[in-house]
Amino acid sequence: MDDFSAKPGSPNTYGLIGSFANAIAPGKRPLSSMTPTILRRGDTVAVLGTPGGSRIISMVLLGTLAFADGSDDPADWVGVGRYHHQFWPDVVEYEPQGLTPAEMAGLERLGHTLKPVGRRYGNMQAIVWQPASGRMRAASDPRREGSAQVR
Repeated sequence: MDDFSAKPGSPNTYGLIGSFANAIAPGKRPLSSMTPTILRRGDTVAVLGTPGGSRIISMVLLGTLAFADGSDDPADWVGVGRYHHQFWPDVVEYEPQGLTPAEMAGLERLGHTLKPVGRRYGNMQAIVWQPASGRMRAASDPRREGSAQVR
């Protein structure tokens, strides 16, 4: 039920502060929602998504950027190091290998507060399809149990 606000004005497990618009009631809006994403680059189609509360958008963005940078290997997208900032609290959380030392130093120079997270998060699943060749590949996030297979 952390997708809704049990007590408006108080943070949930993810630190999101809900309002009466997010109360647990019919017709109210969740604080987060899944974001299955379909991407296209030339003749390559990618599909990815993950659970993760307020971190969903950051995780999907990082996977999208890995694809946009030219990677056709879904294992690259699901395994990329992660970081997240959700405005409040005003902290950049990052998992091991989520940011390079140079990136951390640059963010700190800009006044950002950095906080390493003790465990890796998310469970991204991804598929890439190249219709011209009929080639299809899939990957499952190495942070969790599971595997991916396409036929």
